[in-house]
Amino acid sequence: MRDWNGKPYHSLDYALREAFGEKVYKAALNGGFTCPNRDGKLGNRGCIFCSAGGSGDFAAPAELSITEQLDTAIEGISRKTTANKFIAYFQAFTNTYGPIEKMGRLFTEAVNHPKTAILSVATRPDCLPEEVLDLLSELNQIKPVWVELGLQTIHEDTAKWMRRGYELSTFEEAVKKLRKRGITVIVHVILGLKNESKEMMLETVRYLARMDIQGIKLQLLHVIEGTDLAEEYKQGEINTFTQDEYVDLVIDCLETLSPEIVIHRLTGDGPSRELVAPLWSTRKREVLNQLHREMKLRQSYQGKCFGFQGKQSG
Repeated sequence: MRDWNGKPYHSLDYALREAFGEKVYKAALNGGFTCPNRDGKLGNRGCIFCSAGGSGDFAAPAELSITEQLDTAIEGISRKTTANKFIAYFQAFTNTYGPIEKMGRLFTEAVNHPKTAILSVATRPDCLPEEVLDLLSELNQIKPVWVELGLQTIHEDTAKWMRRGYELSTFEEAVKKLRKRGITVIVHVILGLKNESKEMMLETVRYLARMDIQGIKLQLLHVIEGTDLAEEYKQGEINTFTQDEYVDLVIDCLETLSPEIVIHRLTGDGPSRELVAPLWSTRKREVLNQLHREMKLRQSYQGKCFGFQGKQSG
């Protein structure tokens, strides 16, 4: 049974320490971008679960320059611990949707910051035209570039309900183009979407286990005040996981993934003041401790490492 520095799975922290020889911290940035699901191109209400901040609730104000945002994040983290390397994470909204000149300016500013180790860009797979792919490829020659794609589910009925706005084939094409350019791909999955059974969620993870991706974020469905999802929840149309149910599902998900795939997230952080449900998710440390404990017990019982039911390691 492999021990990934105390965790029973290939964590992001482990991968970064292996690559850089020290802990690397994340600085959430706001480039002032929007989204085709908000500006009228595809819709104007966003995805059903998306907050007013475009999932960038912890990012700095867009009015600050990228350097100022990075410096502010670095200063805040440095008050608590020694920090020398950072992931410049463009988190809010769709960060490859807009003028290429703006992207080039902001991404280059982030890459050139002396404490940036990695540039990470959150986006949609239908917002990656060739000129953007070429820009990301050029920056990838300077410092590692990650692209985070919000897939959430492979099931088309769910995708329509959540107003995702693109088909699965679009995601597959985006992954191929990014990997052809040697860019690291991380995929977001939401567990607990409306009308999805446990088996449907595992189908999404099994599908990703066969894809050429390097990382995954497993995100618990958060019901955030002010979203259309919150209205459905209040009307009794949405159920959320209990903590025990969620921990059990995540372990099942991790068992399907290759140990080569880095686990970037196992639960997620919702803005606590706006969180409607599930309220237990604010106890993140407790949830992760339970998950680690139960994974180790299951591994010990099964007498094997996780991660060999999907893509095999070479």
